[in-house]
Amino acid sequence: MTHYDPLKVLIVEDEALLAMELEALVEDAGHTVVGWATSSAQARKMVDGLEADVAFVDVHLTDGPTGVDVAQYIGEKKSSMVVFMTANPKRIPDNFAGAVGVIAKPYTMHGLQAALRYLHEGVRRPPPVSTLPVGFTLSPEYRSMWSE
Repeated sequence: MTHYDPLKVLIVEDEALLAMELEALVEDAGHTVVGWATSSAQARKMVDGLEADVAFVDVHLTDGPTGVDVAQYIGEKKSSMVVFMTANPKRIPDNFAGAVGVIAKPYTMHGLQAALRYLHEGVRRPPPVSTLPVGFTLSPEYRSMWSE
């Protein structure tokens, strides 16, 4: 019997409608949303108090373009894998601030579900066996770890 171990997902997004839509997509895919933050301060507090496998982080939050700082904070804690979700991928530093990669907005429901499947494999049994989903760009570090 195969045991399906759902991902625990933290959403760091300042637009309520996008966050609610993302939460619904994550839960429809069989995973659990453990928290939702709109600012870097809120995100740091959640990172300190919650256990998450993956954090979807927007670059621009209510307190400015602080998503990169949030990603670095999560990376230092080594608590979750970070995936940026942004319409401005150029704002992400070359080293991706330690993140796995970026999903460009606007994303599709199918694209996000494929990304979740890929991340699930990457978190639970790395490296992922699925094909890298369209619209998902891996950071240079993860591209070298997860590709043949």
